[in-house]
Amino acid sequence: MRALIDALTTRGKTFLAIGCAAVISGLALDEADLLRIGILLVMLPVLSALGATRARYRLSCTRQLLPRRVPAGHPAEVRVRLSNISRLRTGLLLAEDITPLAAGRRQRFVLEAIEASGHRDLTYQVQLDQRGKYTIGPLQIRVADVFGLVAIGRSFATKSTLVVTPTITPLPRVAIPGSRLGDGESGMRTVAAAGEDDIAPRAYRDGDELRRVHWRSTARYGELMVRREEQQWHNRALLLIDARRRAYTGSGPGSPFEFAISAAASIGVHLAGQGIDTRLVTDSGEVTPAGPAAESLLERLSVIAPTRNLDLGRGLATLRASSRGQVIAVTGILSPGQARLLAASHRGTAPAMAVMIDGLQWNSGPAARGAPVAATAARDILVAAGWRVAVVTAGTPLSAAWQELHSPAAGGFLRRTVSTEAPAVPSKVPGPQEGTG
Repeated sequence: MRALIDALTTRGKTFLAIGCAAVISGLALDEADLLRIGILLVMLPVLSALGATRARYRLSCTRQLLPRRVPAGHPAEVRVRLSNISRLRTGLLLAEDITPLAAGRRQRFVLEAIEASGHRDLTYQVQLDQRGKYTIGPLQIRVADVFGLVAIGRSFATKSTLVVTPTITPLPRVAIPGSRLGDGESGMRTVAAAGEDDIAPRAYRDGDELRRVHWRSTARYGELMVRREEQQWHNRALLLIDARRRAYTGSGPGSPFEFAISAAASIGVHLAGQGIDTRLVTDSGEVTPAGPAAESLLERLSVIAPTRNLDLGRGLATLRASSRGQVIAVTGILSPGQARLLAASHRGTAPAMAVMIDGLQWNSGPAARGAPVAATAARDILVAAGWRVAVVTAGTPLSAAWQELHSPAAGGFLRRTVSTEAPAVPSKVPGPQEGTG
């Protein structure tokens, strides 16, 4: 009896209440017509509930999300197919697909009866402005009678996960001196300069060109030795993201922290588009797998949250352990001590750059006083160590900051880079005025 009452809609419960009142009044007043009306009003929702609860509909649900990964603020299309796999024709169906509260209004549909072995397609769009992973579904079905007196709910287990990535800003392609990021010949290095496995000349084989004979090795080993083929240089980059809560101010889509996440995502996608193996390093030391694809990096940045770490210790330890490749750091405000540790964490001759988010100066106001001093002190320390630094606020486009990192005014990593090209042979012997020094 309890299940029957729960299956009644507001209209059905109203019918039942009015019918009971009519029955009682008909008995008290000895009015046969009023009694008949009361019995009809009571029996109508009860019979509808019995019929709906005994219905043995067999329904299946399939779901498709296009695409599964979208940038924040872009729509994704949800396609749901509800199929009737029984031999019975269904009644009126009320469908509701569960969506996140941030997506706005609920997705509800009214479906006419589905014939045996038939199906209905439900399509709608969902748009979310905040990055993250969201669950779409499950689809809930209410079987209703034609009078709207009864609605019995059923739910499917099928769900979909929508990944909303940070906003991606297209970055201009710029030349990085000494970083081996160019096209054509600049992307190739001989084995003697950059090879990983074949670091020595090999023995001469039939068919090798004589111009590749390495005469010094030939004299050393007593047999003909040739230089090995050129190999593709493996470009690598480490992308450090400072996710410390105390390094930023405010929250929400327009906060400095969200700008830092968007900056890291944009830089990672930009590097991956150039075929650079990019690894994401957080202040907690977590690292995404290396590779030119940006999927794993975006997946991690979609769900990264501010941490309670006081410093960048674990992330800097990861940088020190990874000596190869350029380093690009996206940080909040750094103290002079933290800037010194960051500067010391980079080793080798590859470029080192930092995008510093000035959270205190993010928006104009009384709280902005003193922010330039903190940002300038950290910047000067990094620049003195050979880093290139761009300090950004809310009014700084990321593309402009990226270009600033590669301009001479950003600091100097050129003096840290070492050319892999062989020195040029002088065309003549130095004269008296051209002393060898």
